[in-house]
Amino acid sequence: MEEKIKIRPLKFSDKTELAKLANNKKVWDNLRDYIPYPYKESDAVFFIESTNKEVPKQTFGIEYKGKLSGVIGLIMQKDVYQKSAEIGYWVGEPFWGNGIATSAVELITKYGFDTLDLNRIFAGVFEYNIASMSVLEKNGYKKEGIFKNAILKNDKICDEHRFYKLNEKYNKIKSFS
Repeated sequence: MEEKIKIRPLKFSDKTELAKLANNKKVWDNLRDYIPYPYKESDAVFFIESTNKEVPKQTFGIEYKGKLSGVIGLIMQKDVYQKSAEIGYWVGEPFWGNGIATSAVELITKYGFDTLDLNRIFAGVFEYNIASMSVLEKNGYKKEGIFKNAILKNDKICDEHRFYKLNEKYNKIKSFS
């Protein structure tokens, strides 16, 4: 039996569907501004090409019942934060309410800990995105704090809720010699 939800590398053939799903103001309202809106097929091509250059792979399409339904990724941190990554994800509106984001977050968290050998994964969520907070909490992410008035989105100032999850492997062997 094929799994209902999986994450996989983005393919050039995803460009039309990716552009269609990402070109939605309701989706964009919960994303960082570096993601263009309106979102055109040329934006999708640029994005897919950039993800295909990643080593190691960090960005994936979310597939639901064989169809592209969104994108999820880990943004690897640098320097003293090199064992950490920020998680980012979105699901296209036609697929909302199917538990897709919850399953995709579970899959990429496991990938981040097991394959990328991360110690910590964190997420910043806009104060009004209750659904995303719930997705993270269902996956064992804990609220770390609220960054007051940290976000400017759609000409409005709002809080950022910060969540994290630790890799149990590292937290059992924490030591300083």
